[in-house]
Amino acid sequence: MELAERSEEVAGLHLHWLEAPAAAAAPVLYVHGVPVASWQWQEFLARSGGVAPDLPGFGQSAKPGGFDYSIAGYGRFLESFVAELGLERFSLVLHDWGGVALELAQRLPERIERLVLLATVPLLPGYRWHRLARGWRTPLLGELMMGFSTRFGFRRTLPAEIADRSYDDFDHGTQRAILKLYRSASSEALELAGERLSAVRCPALVLWPTRDPYIGPEFGAAYADALGGEVQLELLDAGHWTWLDRPEIVQRTADFLG
Repeated sequence: MELAERSEEVAGLHLHWLEAPAAAAAPVLYVHGVPVASWQWQEFLARSGGVAPDLPGFGQSAKPGGFDYSIAGYGRFLESFVAELGLERFSLVLHDWGGVALELAQRLPERIERLVLLATVPLLPGYRWHRLARGWRTPLLGELMMGFSTRFGFRRTLPAEIADRSYDDFDHGTQRAILKLYRSASSEALELAGERLSAVRCPALVLWPTRDPYIGPEFGAAYADALGGEVQLELLDAGHWTWLDRPEIVQRTADFLG
């Protein structure tokens, strides 16, 4: 399936996204996390079609200092994006901080056809940030960590398939977006942001890794319990970028999306 690159102004910001003809029952919106961009979804797009934006602050999209880099801010922006594309009803496939799209799903649950969660930041009680995130959340220390980031460090901590591409995108604008996003999200704020997950009643597939150094497997089960519709939970022997360890997940996701 042919992928197209598009760029337009959305809600006053330059936005870049990848797009492929829809092959699923409803258009699919893929939302990436940190520190990647829309390119991580290429295999999924080739199989199921849909749209995958570079969120503001990431990839080739605008990275303004004044943007609201928070769960609510991204939720509002994604609402503008789907309105721009005319998506009245759509499915969501979310990874890591792509969970900001759950803010939109909770406000407009009737518009969500299906939902796939892949190691998504827990908008749930009981989550405590991992060591790297705690550093980013700390003023001055976070800035120093960003400033001393190197390509070698990315290669040591990220899968080979994404390390160099992520580092190439890791400019000052992305660093600022990451710091603001993490600092907006205390454990209490995460829990509050997910307090209406039971309103999301569409069929959901939770594909959760058991070897994720950032988010424990218990949060896959917690998401399955919190969502309001029929949920399929699958725990997988894989790391945070689950489909890199288990390539069959791409087809599993496509099958679920219909």
